[in-house]
Amino acid sequence: MLSAQSQELETLIDVALNNNPEIQKFELQYKRASEKVNEVNTIPNTEFGVGYFVSEPETRTGAQRFKVSAKQMLPWFGTITSRENYVSSLADAKYEDIVIAKRKLMASVSQSYYNLYANKAKQKVLTENIKLLETYETLALTSVEVGKASAVDVLRLQMRQNEMQQLKDVLSQQFLAEQTNLNNLLNRENDIAVTVVDSLMMPSEDFEITTKNLALHPELLKYDKLYQSIEQSELLNQKESSPMIGFGLDYINVSERPDMNFSDNGKDIVMPMVSVSIPIFNKKYKSQTKQNELEQQEITAQKQERLNTLETLLSKAINERISARISYATQTKNLKQAKDAEEILIKSYETGTIDFNDVLDIQELQLKFQMNQIESIKGYYVQSTIINYLIQ
Repeated sequence: MLSAQSQELETLIDVALNNNPEIQKFELQYKRASEKVNEVNTIPNTEFGVGYFVSEPETRTGAQRFKVSAKQMLPWFGTITSRENYVSSLADAKYEDIVIAKRKLMASVSQSYYNLYANKAKQKVLTENIKLLETYETLALTSVEVGKASAVDVLRLQMRQNEMQQLKDVLSQQFLAEQTNLNNLLNRENDIAVTVVDSLMMPSEDFEITTKNLALHPELLKYDKLYQSIEQSELLNQKESSPMIGFGLDYINVSERPDMNFSDNGKDIVMPMVSVSIPIFNKKYKSQTKQNELEQQEITAQKQERLNTLETLLSKAINERISARISYATQTKNLKQAKDAEEILIKSYETGTIDFNDVLDIQELQLKFQMNQIESIKGYYVQSTIINYLIQ
């Protein structure tokens, strides 16, 4: 890959990673999931109660006037930690969404860049072929003057030029559409001009592909993180099925009995309390355990399904990249032969025997080979982008 192209594409990718709203969306989701750790790091609300005796009950020490109570329930030991671990595991799984989105964005930006390159390269080829036909048109006009060609030959050459100009104009519009697509990926104004390299060369050799890296792909790691979150969910479920302990205090205000004198007259009542909440009917927790087991099985199946899909994509990208290299070699060979045929036609003109039908045929073949060559180069780099997404 050319150095200039690498630097330009790398710059575009950096801009996309910093500006793309989808990446920002996943980053915010991750921060929100992480913040939930603080939400679950709490205990149940403390209960306070105040009661006033409308009809004051009489006791030996006096009449009870009002009652104040406070109660605090506490979850079983380790329950809060289990909640924190569960929420943290969900945040870890959400983080993989960021990694996946960044990889996909890098691939999308790269593919859009190569589409722009191919478009620009095709426009350049068409410009060169139009100029070549203009040269042949000049030769044809000269031949018409000396009676060695007809005006029909000149018209055919002109019509062929018009067709190629039309193709170039269409490509120009397609370039603007693809440029808009790339600018949207970068989250910037649609009309900002994107510059691409003038030429891309077919690399002399392919970079090494380590298929074992596929097992570490974030799309697969996410399933591992989800599996771990279910494990934490089950640990939390076990903790929540344990009893809850409550501590409380009741205070009752007692009025003094009039016209009586003894040591406890009007003594207030203070009563500490301990309570236990036991989930006797625990069918809910047994059901949650079963659900967790089924969800883990589902995640395992989903991971295997995704691994099979990624392996298929990798194999297809490798084979198509090989095909692009083979096609490039064939088009290069054909293009050389087409240029040799073109030289023969030029020499034929010097002897006065040029056939302008052959000129159009050779020019059409030459344009076809040049276009196919560009497509082969683009295809090679696009497939390399897919491979990079899968194994790097």
